[in-house]
Amino acid sequence: MRGINGWFGVGALLAGVGVLLGAFGAHGLKGRVTPELLVIFETGVRYQLFHALGLLSVGWAATRAPSTWISVAGWAFALGIAIFSGSLYVMTVTGARWLGAITPIGGLAFLTGWACLTVGAWRKP
Repeated sequence: MRGINGWFGVGALLAGVGVLLGAFGAHGLKGRVTPELLVIFETGVRYQLFHALGLLSVGWAATRAPSTWISVAGWAFALGIAIFSGSLYVMTVTGARWLGAITPIGGLAFLTGWACLTVGAWRKP
């Protein structure tokens, strides 16, 4: 995706979904899951919101200095949200603890995204 309409739009969408999921966790899951699982869900929401902001940054950076590094950062953040936050959401509502084993893959995607965004920012367009 290129430019502000691509990654910026995805970031805005995922931020909105993060707010929606946060409200769902606070109101819909409270009393239905254990406090421990609710904390896990909230961790997924927190990381989704942080990385949705990262996607807004990618959208902005893509308009200033488009590059493969910036594009890879966007894909890595999106993948990280899907794997990291997604696995925590599914683990919370299903109780499938084995999903915790794939959560770190999403964390690696987040780290990759930040590294690529850093390189993309430092390289000349």
